[in-house]
Amino acid sequence: MVPIKYNVRSLIVRKRTTLAAAVGLALAVAVFACALMLAAGLERTLGRAASPDVAVVMRKGSDTEMTSTIDDKHVNLVLSQAAQIGASKKPVGVGEVLVVILLDKIGVEGVSNVTVRGVPEDALAFRPTAKIVEGRAPNPGSDEVVVGRAIKGRFKGLTIGESFELKKNRPVKVVGFFSDDGSAFESEVWADVHVVRQAFGRTGAVSSVRVRLDSPSKFDAFKALVEGDRQLGLVAMREADYFEKQSQATGFMLKILGGMVAFFVGIGAMIGATITMNAQVAGRSREIGTLRALGFSKGAILFAFLLESLVLALVGGIVGAVAALGMTTVKLTMLNMGSWSEVVFGFEASPQIIVSSVVLSGIMGLLGGFLPAIRAARVSPIEAMRG
Repeated sequence: MVPIKYNVRSLIVRKRTTLAAAVGLALAVAVFACALMLAAGLERTLGRAASPDVAVVMRKGSDTEMTSTIDDKHVNLVLSQAAQIGASKKPVGVGEVLVVILLDKIGVEGVSNVTVRGVPEDALAFRPTAKIVEGRAPNPGSDEVVVGRAIKGRFKGLTIGESFELKKNRPVKVVGFFSDDGSAFESEVWADVHVVRQAFGRTGAVSSVRVRLDSPSKFDAFKALVEGDRQLGLVAMREADYFEKQSQATGFMLKILGGMVAFFVGIGAMIGATITMNAQVAGRSREIGTLRALGFSKGAILFAFLLESLVLALVGGIVGAVAALGMTTVKLTMLNMGSWSEVVFGFEASPQIIVSSVVLSGIMGLLGGFLPAIRAARVSPIEAMRG
């Protein structure tokens, strides 16, 4: 076996070619890691909005709250069913209306969709993680709203003291900002449910009902009770399952797009690694001949060059993964395909993403260095010494 210090010395001596190959591999790994971190960020942002003991009830056949409608009389029935199964915490549940409006963006030309959630006055009590962080809570039944802090400063009119039109000739005033542990709710505007229903002609109905059970284990019984009454035409699902379903389409798209970019960048990085290792084989033919003359086998030469390529790739991979971690401070907005409105989320790193990215770099290094390693192993010691 060729001493490992020989490989290390070879990489250090050839600084320029080593650096060029490592940078290419680092770029491919950084792109790959960022794509996974983006998808994970979206999933976790939506997932943070979910409570394990909360169930979401919607109209049967509806994929989202946007397309669901539940009559008020059925809302009371659902709440009574929840209390019957085991929902002693007050409030037992809330009926909410979800709509999307267009608002002008700040800093760029154009408009974008913003989710407006019509909530009852006990909405903050129902969601203990939601807290007013600036300003105050709106007065019940008034034309006052609170804005999620994730969209603070991103749209015109969403500043405390300013107003925007909920609908034409129906202005509402911003009186505060709220937080919710970085969840998707922070990308919404919360208004009084009665105001939203009147503005959008939804009097007597809500989009969905959320109930908080005493324990997640009681969900199955609650689901059976709600869906057992076919006249209601309602379905119940865990809030976590609902938000996971909402993130699937956008998360899948992010992984596909990011994977495609990483694939093409990775191909370029492997070609660069192959060219680099081929150049090293051509420039080190006399060294290789000397090693063969000293008795090192073809297998040892093959292993030595594969090791060099692997080390080079792992160093580039680690650099790329560390560089990707710098993106965790960046926040992005993207149209959530589940609600067709903007949601603010960031890059979420995890040990699994970092490890898989570095492993990918090692695979690229081995693939890129395989042919040059075979070429090195086939070098004739006599011809190399003559050369």
